[in-house]
Amino acid sequence: MAPLSTLTSDTSFRPDIGVRVDLAPGLARITAPNASPYTFTGTNSFLIGQDRLALVDPGPDDTTHLESLHRAIDGRPLTAILLTHTHRDHSAAAADLAQRYSVPLWFGGQHRLSRPLRRFERNPIKRSCDWDLIPDRTLLDGETITAGDMAVMVHTTPGHCANHLAFGLPDADILLSGDHVMGWNSTLVAVPDGSMADYVASLDKAIALPYRHYHPAHGGPIADGPAHAAALKAHRQMRNDQLLAAVENGAKTLGAVVKTIYPTQPTKIRMAARMTMQAHVEYLEERGALKVSRGIFGIRLALA
Repeated sequence: MAPLSTLTSDTSFRPDIGVRVDLAPGLARITAPNASPYTFTGTNSFLIGQDRLALVDPGPDDTTHLESLHRAIDGRPLTAILLTHTHRDHSAAAADLAQRYSVPLWFGGQHRLSRPLRRFERNPIKRSCDWDLIPDRTLLDGETITAGDMAVMVHTTPGHCANHLAFGLPDADILLSGDHVMGWNSTLVAVPDGSMADYVASLDKAIALPYRHYHPAHGGPIADGPAHAAALKAHRQMRNDQLLAAVENGAKTLGAVVKTIYPTQPTKIRMAARMTMQAHVEYLEERGALKVSRGIFGIRLALA
């Protein structure tokens, strides 16, 4: 039996949708009206700066949300739009807003897969990705940028997708963690868009960074970000152990593994679980713990 994870999810966040909420000097949040099983209460957009601003993750192309952002900007100069990554619940409004405010788009490069597609394979979240969006500036790991009128550190955190970034506000002891670390749920990792190996490595990286307080792109703030990231890593290890135990006990297909580990979850949750279990399969295969046979009808699993 796999050990129990120490992960505790906080689903108590109830934002005032469209209302500017000041979180710290030079940081405000506006939550978009796009709640769903994958976005929780909606995408959190952030404004960085005081007299001059940068907008992080403008979110969906929703007229109500765009007007909420405009009110929150309140006539102050906007210097740039930053993206944690190019899934459309974060980036769909970016191009139009960049044109509206005549500002550049800064993010971690054009959307790309974490690995090439295999024969007979499809990307299950292809339609959720902003493939054609091109940055005016590609942000690099470890660089310090001026966002609005504040210094911001750029940290590459691939895993959820290949171009995922987190933004550090050193003076406020805050990390804008995007979808990499969230308090309401564990992060979806769907191959080949994402990579479990990259995700776990980025958790280790986040834990080592000098920020205590995390503000994710979905859900409420996380008081002790590194501790929660460590719990997420333990949760992933628990899923690895459960997957190996399921195969040892006779589960030979991905569907059988999901049925064993998630026997009572609703359909939409099981769909997300299947995608993430596929990422765990690849992670364990890369480490020599699983043998995977692939064909047109799916995969067959065996212990290595």
